[in-house]
Amino acid sequence: MEEMSFWDNLVEEALVKLESLKLLRSLRPIHLPNNQQPKPIENEGQSSSKPDREEHGKHAFQVFNEMQPWDRSSVEVQIAEKTFQIWQRDLPSTGDEAFGRDEVTNNEEEAIPLKFRKLLLFSGNDYLGLSTHPTVGKAAAKAAQKHGMGPRGSALICGYTNYHRLLESSLADLKKKEDCLLCPTGFAANMALMVALGNIGSLLAAGKTHLEEERIAIFSDALNHASIIDGIRLAERQRSTEVFIYQHCDMSHLNALLSKCKMKKKVVVTDGLFSMDGDFAPMVELAKLRNKHQFLLVVDDAHGTFVCGKSGGGVAEEFNCEEDVDICLGTLSKAAGCHGGFIACSKKWKQFIQSRGRSFIFSTSMPVPIAAAAHAAVTVAKKETWRRREIWKRVQDFHTLTGITIASPIISLIVGSEEKALHASRHLLRSGFHVTAIRPPTVPPNSCRLRVTLSAVHTTDDLKKLTTALSHCIDLQDIGIQSSNGYARL
Repeated sequence: MEEMSFWDNLVEEALVKLESLKLLRSLRPIHLPNNQQPKPIENEGQSSSKPDREEHGKHAFQVFNEMQPWDRSSVEVQIAEKTFQIWQRDLPSTGDEAFGRDEVTNNEEEAIPLKFRKLLLFSGNDYLGLSTHPTVGKAAAKAAQKHGMGPRGSALICGYTNYHRLLESSLADLKKKEDCLLCPTGFAANMALMVALGNIGSLLAAGKTHLEEERIAIFSDALNHASIIDGIRLAERQRSTEVFIYQHCDMSHLNALLSKCKMKKKVVVTDGLFSMDGDFAPMVELAKLRNKHQFLLVVDDAHGTFVCGKSGGGVAEEFNCEEDVDICLGTLSKAAGCHGGFIACSKKWKQFIQSRGRSFIFSTSMPVPIAAAAHAAVTVAKKETWRRREIWKRVQDFHTLTGITIASPIISLIVGSEEKALHASRHLLRSGFHVTAIRPPTVPPNSCRLRVTLSAVHTTDDLKKLTTALSHCIDLQDIGIQSSNGYARL
């Protein structure tokens, strides 16, 4: 008891310190509306938007050629009135207020239902609106009813099934790679690959006196995702790698670093579409440098997969350089609307990562229903091409309405101080929009921003209302877009 009190006091002191540094973060629970599922396919004959049956091996999926009522569920959310009030005052919260009684009558016997506010979501990563697609949901439900959650173990012990293999094959095909390895999350995928890279150097240097000859040089963009950074840090601990950080998307700086490096084993790792700034890696220039310096090119395409390219193959497909990317990582928790991560690579790389990537080896594999849902999402994303067309139309809509040139569905509106960002976020909340203020340590001090993300199931009218609300809390004519200042997150 005394020991727990001691640690409780330590945690309390740490929380006070975080609050003084303005680093204390709160959960803001949302409540999801009911998803309007379609009628069974045999009763759809009178529908104005008749679904098609997409045959894929033994599986048949429903795909549609335009937006359906259930699609809007992916961008329409609710928050409890108490959550709204706490958010408005920026008070610390663990989220409990959204699930208890809102208030009670004087005799405290009858609970009065929670009061909710409806919000339009502009801060998620469900770029295509697939999280509410009936085909995805039915695939998960069917697998769950048939198998439960599946064998719950790591993939190397008992957690790898035909569902996982089918999903890996579909992702390898999408990325035009020989094979693919599923990971529990996109974060785990990057960690597994970076640790495995460090392990190559350690294995080959074992018993040798000249370790320098076997070391691996990793060149990382300054604004790469935290999972890449953390993975590189673990790789460094093996003392078999040396890390070089090049200025964000600066190919001249990268070329200079590569030219000076004497190590033969070189790896360049970059996000394909950067999650906070919304800009693309210079893929064509990277491909040219790869041919010149013969390095291994690794691209984390978490935000570009399914969104970019004619078939949704991602950033490499968009820039016609798929053959130049050696290893492509991604996630199924964004445009696929599901969960999990993957590494698309050669069979040899897959075998090595599954043997040395600790975050893969020691993690329970994704539940079977999630693997089934993700496989359905891959097919739907490829076939429902209207979703990619619509999301890029929304990008154009935002430019037309604001005059701001943006490169992608990720819009980084840099306002400066935390106070300005929080004020703008609270104004948008009162206006009916869920847009989160992004603050340190995710971004540098004085580059706080509103991170607006667009979806294929947002409408032009949604964008008009959003930009009107934005114009009342920030100066759109003087707003900063992107901040390539070489700041490595976390």
